[in-house]
Amino acid sequence: MKKRGGNTKIGDIFCAKIDESHKKYLQYIVSDLTQLNSDVIRVFKNVYPIDANPDLSEIVNDEVDFYAHCVTKEGIKRSLWDKVGNTQEIGCIENIIFKDKNDYTRTDIQNDWWFWRINGNHIDVNELIGEYKNAYLGLVFQPERIMHKLKTGSYPGVYAQFE
Repeated sequence: MKKRGGNTKIGDIFCAKIDESHKKYLQYIVSDLTQLNSDVIRVFKNVYPIDANPDLSEIVNDEVDFYAHCVTKEGIKRSLWDKVGNTQEIGCIENIIFKDKNDYTRTDIQNDWWFWRINGNHIDVNELIGEYKNAYLGLVFQPERIMHKLKTGSYPGVYAQFE
């Protein structure tokens, strides 16, 4: 029987069932002090058949689909993903850029953005220009919102407009 609780640690790899026939993998790679000391995950692009059992090295060498903040142990508690292993291979975290906005309810205002690298300082750039255009949303997402993005390619609700 799979463990349904407990703590997670950097390097943990999780498997998430995205439909009756397919699954995807994600990995807890670092805690970000800049964003509430939350877990940062990387989600891999490859979609596997539900009965596949890839090696951990194959999983972590896959292309990254996206990075996000979430609470990984809540995903386990809510039966959204299961821990399948741990590896010290977490990829390069220095160049991951996150963005946040003062007001997500106002799509007409686009000059209220700030950015940061993991465990770095906020940078007020205001506009989505240069390398900041491709920054990942830096909110701490509920595991259900991570699952929605795994299944559909975008976050639910208003957040999808800012990806």
